[in-house]
Amino acid sequence: MSSLYTRSKEFTRNRKSQSDSPPASPSPTAKTLRHERLSRLESGGSNPTTSDSYGDRASARARREAREARLATLTSRVKKLYESALTENQKLKTKLQEAQLELADIKSKLEKVAQQKQEKTSDRSSVLEMEKRERRALERKMSEMEEEMKVLTELKSDNQRLKDENGALIRVISKLSK
Repeated sequence: MSSLYTRSKEFTRNRKSQSDSPPASPSPTAKTLRHERLSRLESGGSNPTTSDSYGDRASARARREAREARLATLTSRVKKLYESALTENQKLKTKLQEAQLELADIKSKLEKVAQQKQEKTSDRSSVLEMEKRERRALERKMSEMEEEMKVLTELKSDNQRLKDENGALIRVISKLSK
Protein backbone atom coordinates (compact mmCIF):
# COMPACT_ATOMS: atom_id res chain seq x y z
CA MET A 1 0.00 0.00 0.00
CA SER A 2 2.69 2.46 0.89
CA SER A 3 4.55 1.76 -2.35
CA LEU A 4 1.51 2.87 -4.35
CA TYR A 5 1.23 6.01 -2.27
CA THR A 6 4.85 6.94 -2.78
CA ARG A 7 4.58 6.21 -6.50
CA SER A 8 1.58 8.47 -6.89
CA LYS A 9 3.42 11.10 -4.87
CA GLU A 10 6.44 10.78 -7.16
CA PHE A 11 4.16 10.94 -10.16
CA THR A 12 2.64 14.25 -9.03
CA ARG A 13 6.08 15.61 -8.34
CA ASN A 14 7.17 14.51 -11.78
CA ARG A 15 4.20 16.20 -13.39
CA LYS A 16 4.90 19.46 -11.61
CA SER A 17 8.51 19.47 -12.66
CA GLN A 18 7.56 18.58 -16.22
CA SER A 19 5.08 21.42 -16.46
CA ASP A 20 7.82 23.84 -15.43
CA SER A 21 10.21 22.63 -18.12
CA PRO A 22 9.73 23.05 -21.86
CA PRO A 23 7.89 20.22 -23.68
CA ALA A 24 10.13 17.24 -24.32
CA SER A 25 9.84 13.49 -24.60
CA PRO A 26 8.57 11.82 -21.41
CA SER A 27 11.20 10.66 -18.98
CA PRO A 28 11.75 6.92 -18.46
CA THR A 29 10.29 7.19 -14.96
CA ALA A 30 7.14 8.80 -16.30
CA LYS A 31 6.81 6.12 -18.98
CA THR A 32 7.15 3.40 -16.35
CA LEU A 33 4.61 5.04 -14.08
CA ARG A 34 2.19 5.50 -16.97
CA HIS A 35 2.63 1.87 -17.96
CA GLU A 36 2.00 0.71 -14.37
CA ARG A 37 -1.08 2.87 -14.11
CA LEU A 38 -2.46 1.53 -17.40
CA SER A 39 -1.85 -2.02 -16.34
CA ARG A 40 -3.67 -1.40 -13.04
CA LEU A 41 -6.60 0.10 -14.91
CA GLU A 42 -6.74 -2.84 -17.31
CA SER A 43 -6.73 -5.27 -14.41
CA GLY A 44 -10.15 -3.95 -13.45
CA GLY A 45 -9.23 -1.68 -10.63
CA SER A 46 -9.59 -4.42 -8.04
CA ASN A 47 -7.04 -2.71 -5.81
CA PRO A 48 -8.94 -0.60 -3.24
CA THR A 49 -6.07 1.87 -2.86
CA THR A 50 -6.30 2.72 -6.57
CA SER A 51 -9.91 3.82 -6.23
CA ASP A 52 -8.95 5.63 -3.03
CA SER A 53 -6.29 7.57 -4.88
CA TYR A 54 -8.83 8.56 -7.53
CA GLY A 55 -11.23 9.59 -4.77
CA ASP A 56 -8.46 11.57 -3.11
CA ARG A 57 -7.74 13.28 -6.38
CA ALA A 58 -11.40 14.08 -6.91
CA SER A 59 -11.78 15.46 -3.40
CA ALA A 60 -8.55 17.42 -3.75
CA ARG A 61 -9.83 18.81 -7.04
CA ALA A 62 -13.14 19.72 -5.40
CA ARG A 63 -11.34 21.42 -2.51
CA ARG A 64 -9.12 23.30 -4.94
CA GLU A 65 -12.13 24.43 -6.99
CA ALA A 66 -13.96 25.53 -3.84
CA ARG A 67 -10.88 27.43 -2.67
CA GLU A 68 -10.57 29.09 -6.09
CA ALA A 69 -14.25 30.05 -5.98
CA ARG A 70 -13.84 31.56 -2.51
CA LEU A 71 -10.74 33.35 -3.68
CA ALA A 72 -12.58 34.74 -6.69
CA THR A 73 -15.43 36.07 -4.54
CA LEU A 74 -12.97 37.56 -2.05
CA THR A 75 -11.05 39.19 -4.87
CA SER A 76 -14.21 40.71 -6.34
CA ARG A 77 -15.28 41.98 -2.92
CA VAL A 78 -11.88 43.54 -2.32
CA LYS A 79 -11.98 45.17 -5.73
CA LYS A 80 -15.45 46.59 -5.03
CA LEU A 81 -14.32 47.89 -1.65
CA TYR A 82 -11.23 49.42 -3.17
CA GLU A 83 -13.20 51.08 -5.96
CA SER A 84 -15.76 52.46 -3.53
CA ALA A 85 -12.96 53.77 -1.32
CA LEU A 86 -11.41 55.46 -4.35
CA THR A 87 -14.67 57.11 -5.37
CA GLU A 88 -15.29 58.21 -1.78
CA ASN A 89 -11.76 59.62 -1.66
CA GLN A 90 -12.36 61.59 -4.85
CA LYS A 91 -15.62 62.98 -3.46
CA LEU A 92 -13.86 63.99 -0.26
CA LYS A 93 -11.07 65.64 -2.21
CA THR A 94 -13.54 67.73 -4.17
CA LYS A 95 -15.37 68.67 -0.97
CA LEU A 96 -12.07 69.63 0.61
CA GLN A 97 -11.17 71.80 -2.37
CA GLU A 98 -14.56 73.47 -2.28
CA ALA A 99 -14.21 74.08 1.46
CA GLN A 100 -10.74 75.54 0.97
CA LEU A 101 -12.02 77.86 -1.77
CA GLU A 102 -14.91 78.97 0.41
CA LEU A 103 -12.55 79.51 3.33
CA ALA A 104 -10.27 81.62 1.15
CA ASP A 105 -13.30 83.60 -0.02
CA ILE A 106 -14.42 84.18 3.56
CA LYS A 107 -10.93 85.27 4.58
CA SER A 108 -10.79 87.75 1.73
CA LYS A 109 -14.20 89.07 2.74
CA LEU A 110 -12.98 89.38 6.30
CA GLU A 111 -9.93 91.31 5.13
CA LYS A 112 -12.13 93.61 3.05
CA VAL A 113 -14.31 94.23 6.06
CA ALA A 114 -11.21 95.04 8.11
CA GLN A 115 -9.99 97.45 5.43
CA GLN A 116 -13.38 99.09 5.21
CA LYS A 117 -13.35 99.46 8.95
CA GLN A 118 -10.10 101.37 8.80
CA GLU A 119 -11.25 103.60 5.94
CA LYS A 120 -14.60 104.62 7.36
CA THR A 121 -14.56 106.86 10.36
CA SER A 122 -17.88 108.63 9.99
CA ASP A 123 -20.93 107.31 11.71
CA ARG A 124 -18.76 104.92 13.68
CA SER A 125 -21.34 103.57 16.04
CA SER A 126 -23.71 102.20 13.39
CA VAL A 127 -20.83 101.07 11.19
CA LEU A 128 -19.09 99.40 14.13
CA GLU A 129 -22.26 97.58 15.08
CA MET A 130 -22.78 96.34 11.55
CA GLU A 131 -19.14 95.32 11.20
CA LYS A 132 -19.32 93.48 14.49
CA ARG A 133 -22.31 91.54 13.24
CA GLU A 134 -20.61 90.77 9.96
CA ARG A 135 -17.43 89.83 11.75
CA ARG A 136 -19.29 87.53 14.13
CA ALA A 137 -21.13 85.97 11.23
CA LEU A 138 -17.89 85.49 9.33
CA GLU A 139 -16.14 84.11 12.40
CA ARG A 140 -18.99 81.68 12.94
CA LYS A 141 -18.81 80.65 9.32
CA MET A 142 -15.05 80.32 9.60
CA SER A 143 -15.33 78.14 12.69
CA GLU A 144 -17.90 76.00 10.88
CA MET A 145 -15.54 75.71 7.94
CA GLU A 146 -12.70 74.71 10.26
CA GLU A 147 -14.94 72.05 11.77
CA GLU A 148 -15.75 70.81 8.28
CA MET A 149 -12.03 70.78 7.51
CA LYS A 150 -11.44 68.66 10.63
CA VAL A 151 -14.18 66.25 9.57
CA LEU A 152 -12.78 66.07 6.06
CA THR A 153 -9.31 65.40 7.46
CA GLU A 154 -10.72 62.60 9.60
CA LEU A 155 -12.53 61.16 6.60
CA LYS A 156 -9.33 61.36 4.61
CA SER A 157 -7.46 59.44 7.30
CA ASP A 158 -10.29 56.87 7.38
CA ASN A 159 -9.95 56.52 3.61
CA GLN A 160 -6.21 55.97 3.96
CA ARG A 161 -6.82 53.35 6.61
CA LEU A 162 -9.31 51.61 4.31
CA LYS A 163 -6.78 51.69 1.49
CA ASP A 164 -4.18 50.14 3.78
CA GLU A 165 -6.64 47.45 4.84
CA ASN A 166 -7.50 46.77 1.20
CA GLY A 167 -3.82 46.44 0.42
CA ALA A 168 -3.43 44.00 3.28
CA LEU A 169 -6.43 42.00 2.05
CA ILE A 170 -5.01 41.92 -1.44
CA ARG A 171 -1.70 40.65 -0.08
CA VAL A 172 -3.51 37.96 1.90
CA ILE A 173 -5.53 36.95 -1.15
CA SER A 174 -2.42 36.79 -3.28
CA LYS A 175 -0.73 34.61 -0.67
CA LEU A 176 -3.81 32.37 -0.53
CA SER A 177 -3.84 32.03 -4.29
CA LYS A 178 -0.25 30.83 -4.34
